[in-house]
Amino acid sequence: MSQENLPTKLYNVGLSYKKADVQVRGAFSVTKENQKLLLKEAKEKGIDGIFILSTCNRTEITGFAKHPFELISLLIKYSKGTVEEFINVSNVYKNNDAITHLFNIATGLDSQILGDYEIVGQLRESFKLAKKTGTTNAYLERLMNLVLQASKDVKNNTKLSSGTTSVSYAAIQYIVENVENYNNKKILIYGLGEIGKNTCKNVLEYTSNKNVTLVNRTLEKAIDFELTHKDVTVADFSNLTNEIHNTDILIVSTGSSTHTVTSENLKEGNELLIIDLSMPENVDIDVKKMNGVSLINVDELSKITDKTIETRKAQIPLAEKIIKKYRDEFNDWISHRKYVPAVNALKESLMAIQQDEINFYSKKNKDFNVEDAEFVTNRMIQKITTQFVKHLKDQETSVDQSISVISKIFNTEITEI
Repeated sequence: MSQENLPTKLYNVGLSYKKADVQVRGAFSVTKENQKLLLKEAKEKGIDGIFILSTCNRTEITGFAKHPFELISLLIKYSKGTVEEFINVSNVYKNNDAITHLFNIATGLDSQILGDYEIVGQLRESFKLAKKTGTTNAYLERLMNLVLQASKDVKNNTKLSSGTTSVSYAAIQYIVENVENYNNKKILIYGLGEIGKNTCKNVLEYTSNKNVTLVNRTLEKAIDFELTHKDVTVADFSNLTNEIHNTDILIVSTGSSTHTVTSENLKEGNELLIIDLSMPENVDIDVKKMNGVSLINVDELSKITDKTIETRKAQIPLAEKIIKKYRDEFNDWISHRKYVPAVNALKESLMAIQQDEINFYSKKNKDFNVEDAEFVTNRMIQKITTQFVKHLKDQETSVDQSISVISKIFNTEITEI
């Protein structure tokens, strides 16, 4: 069978922290601009249903394709990764496995830190971008709706996220556990994306430090944040190097595809802890060669053990039970989309036969009771269609095969709703 004749399947292709280190993940990171270009090209190629998720821990494309390489080639084209690298670190999920993977991501079961829900907002934004670009379909919209419902259910009705642990929280935990007199240290937060904001909020909530300075390329964004959070000071981006010279702890969460902090920004001999939460890494690794500089990245932060992790692990069965409820709902919806048109087509065919026969006997026999005939045959049609529905709902039934047989027998064209 040629690839042109292959049916499309749902695939999830990409890589994550499980197999790819921070450098490799950085190479496959896709900028917002390139995400738009990727989706646009996919649409032009006729791919019906696709979205891309690119975060510090994973880059993945979910979509319909005849072969997963259709999606992989798009990822390679719009990132700096290579096919050879992808083969070594990739995951490729198909159909039900792809669906399960999405549920696990959204509920925190697949997070680098178990129960971390920062991914949910990123997942929602990724899908919103795809919808705006016109690359979603009814199948993906229904799936994502149930995935997000499951996420909310797990978060509200389990303790999978107890203890507030995330990458942004782990940064603060690292400071608390490794920096003496951390409450008296000067902290500079560079970059106010979601992770930067969360990190700043965690500094204010989990420490008593009053020496927090914010630097953001867009000054207005930092000022807006300052208005609603006391105990922080905003510095102009033009003074970044000077601010770094005068700080003890630098937390970088910029969203650049190149380094935003290099040795040129640092002062030789200054004691400085740098925590780089960016993906790809925005701090040049060469700064580690400078005296007094310590550099921590996302992968190193993830190694921090939290006493709540064991509690979270005990919640996994409950989370999986909740996921199953939404998975079953999605499967019922899929089945409904498949068998309702088939049942309707069968019913219409039987009613056409019924009308032909009634008309035939009405002409042959002037005493023929049309009303009684319609009553009896309507009951027969109802019983046949009901039996067909039971057959389609049976777990042992191959729905596609059964629908194909009915279509051939009654010479009907069945279109999914």
